[in-house]
Amino acid sequence: MLRRELPLEASHGRLIRVAAGKIAPGLDDSPLQPEQPWPESVQPLAYWHDEPIALSVEEQAGEDWHDGRQWLSRLPESWFPLISTALQVAAWLRDHRYCGRCGAPASRLDAEFAMHCEQCGHRNYPRISPCIITLVTHGDAMLLARSPRFPPGRYSTLAGFIEPGESAEEAVHREIYEEVGVSVGRIRYYRSQAWPFPHALMLGFFAEAASRRIRIDGIEIADAAWFLPSRLPQLPPPYSISRALIETHLAEVANGAAKPAG
Repeated sequence: MLRRELPLEASHGRLIRVAAGKIAPGLDDSPLQPEQPWPESVQPLAYWHDEPIALSVEEQAGEDWHDGRQWLSRLPESWFPLISTALQVAAWLRDHRYCGRCGAPASRLDAEFAMHCEQCGHRNYPRISPCIITLVTHGDAMLLARSPRFPPGRYSTLAGFIEPGESAEEAVHREIYEEVGVSVGRIRYYRSQAWPFPHALMLGFFAEAASRRIRIDGIEIADAAWFLPSRLPQLPPPYSISRALIETHLAEVANGAAKPAG
């Protein structure tokens, strides 16, 4: 269990070592290093099952280090908040060593996740980029798509960043139309998930398509198709909110709760 409180009084405890999006293996096939004294360079992170945890951001990953997706695929779901927090804070510390306003070196504050510039007073915090991720349905059928970056055969739900001045609901309508040319009617919020690749907050929705005609953009989307529960492609990994959206729809169909296309 993760307790989001910085262990500021601790001088020793467990460590997570991160470099370039990869995490070092530790004890018991977990990402936690043995309890040890903390050097001043580490970032106090949180409490994990009441143990103080700190983050060590390093320059180079070892050959046996695993990336975030590998860790999430091999660990129980309960580890997701800790892995996600470590990866996002590490990316922030790596990318914000200098002030974004004046370019002077920035220093880390102790009491919170914050980098402060002594020269101009600018302060920055870990970046969080809001995104929408949506399962479009038409009756029992699901509209799933392929990014050119996906492994062969994998299809997933549609997603995109929320633009400045745009609501999440507006982003759902815009992204779906831009990527697959489908207009949607009723949308329903599901839940959110922090996505540490590198710093997204995914807002999950269901959306009902007005028709089944598809027109892919050919850039962000390589292919898209309607799939029935009885015949599914390779799906996204179980730890993702995309998979949770799909599994929730499949359960609703099995229970007779999915509404017919109108």
